[in-house]
Amino acid sequence: MDNIQNEEIKQIDSKNLEKAIEAILFAAGHPVTYAKLGEVLGYFEAQIKKKVIAFAEKYNENDRRGIMLLAFENSCQLCTREDYLPYIKAALGIRKGGNLSSSSLEVLAIVAYNQPTTRAFIDDVRGVDSAYIVGSLLEKNLIEVCGRLDVPGRPNLYRTTATFLRCFGIESLEQLPYVEIQRRENEGEIIPLDIEFLAENDDSEEMMPIEIPTDTGE
Repeated sequence: MDNIQNEEIKQIDSKNLEKAIEAILFAAGHPVTYAKLGEVLGYFEAQIKKKVIAFAEKYNENDRRGIMLLAFENSCQLCTREDYLPYIKAALGIRKGGNLSSSSLEVLAIVAYNQPTTRAFIDDVRGVDSAYIVGSLLEKNLIEVCGRLDVPGRPNLYRTTATFLRCFGIESLEQLPYVEIQRRENEGEIIPLDIEFLAENDDSEEMMPIEIPTDTGE
C-alpha cells in the first residue's frame, strides 16, 4: 500500500509548496522534520528548511493569525498563540493544567541560561535543594540529561529540550530575553553521553505537543 501511495506522489510545484507544508503541519499536530517534508514533497532537506524559514517569517508577520509556524533546527510545527490559551481551554473543556510553579520556572530559567549545568549549580543559585523540581521538569521533557561532568561523582549535566522551545513559542535559545549573567566556570571536563544511552532515550521524532500539568512542587 505504501509503495502505491509513493508512486502516486509527485514533486509539488513551487507555487503550491507553502500550501502543502501548511496542510501537512496542520494535520500532523506535532513537529515534522525537514527530511520528512522533503521526502514527501520531492525536495532536498536543505531546500525545505530554507523554504520553511522564509515561510515562517511571512506567516508570523504582525500577529495576523491565531497560530504560529515555528521553524526549529531540524523540524517545524504549527502551534497556537499563547494569547488565546484561555479561549482554547474553554472551547475544548480543558479545566486543569497549563501552568508551572514559580519554583519550576526559576529552575527552568537557570538551566536555560546556564546550560549545560549540574543540579549542584542549580541548588547553589537557588539556595535550596532542587531535586524534586529537576525530576518534575525531566518528566515533562522540558529538560534532559546531555552528559556528565568529569569531577568526582560525575554529576549529570542538564539542558533544555525541543519541547521547552515549543512550549514557550520560540524557535531557538537565541530568542530568549537577554539577561546579563556572570556564569561560573565548570570545574571539570564535560563528558558527552554515549551512543547507546542516546539511542535508548531519544524520542525526538515522536514528541507530541504537551500541556504542562500544574506543578505544586517546591
